Amino acid sequence: ERRVSTTDPEARVMKMGDGGWRPSFNLQFAQDTKENFIVGVGVTNVGSDKSQMLPMCAQVLARTGVRPREWLVDGGFVKLAAIHEMEAKGTRVYAPVPKPRDEEDDPYARKPKDTDETWRWRRRMKTESAKRKYRQRGAHAELVNADLRAWRGLQQLPVRGESKVRTVGLWMALTYNLLKWTKLVPMPA
Repeated sequence: ERRVSTTDPEARVMKMGDGGWRPSFNLQFAQDTKENFIVGVGVTNVGSDKSQMLPMCAQVLARTGVRPREWLVDGGFVKLAAIHEMEAKGTRVYAPVPKPRDEEDDPYARKPKDTDETWRWRRRMKTESAKRKYRQRGAHAELVNADLRAWRGLQQLPVRGESKVRTVGLWMALTYNLLKWTKLVPMPA
């Protein structure tokens, strides 16, 4: 059954964290882990993040002129084709390895569909150092999301349409970054 919104034709009815279904957009932010500035804003009307890793990385590259050396993403972004491409272009991906359906299977063992790049990612994620690095993702990504929800009003968007939602996301990112910048740059006396 197709799920569409009767109030916003571009929105899609998506499952929410509280278990309910409402018209929504999927808004993602990418931030650097050094200073926590937001460097990418993505908006889709698809509930899954699986196809969003490559477009977000391309946006970060276009904005900053630098390909990230490392990319920390949550499990919702894990897609082997995206990991293959990121790794092939020199970006090390840190993302949880999905649990296999059969509990007997080793999630870190090479799978038939693995390329050398996805196999490198699986081996890396088995190490304690990779697991330790991946834990940083929550401290950065969830901090930004919590700040935008608690202090900037990113709860319910008062606009309709994907382009307007993107504009709100960009304004949120700009506000967040400006406030962050004012804390880093000393003000003249």
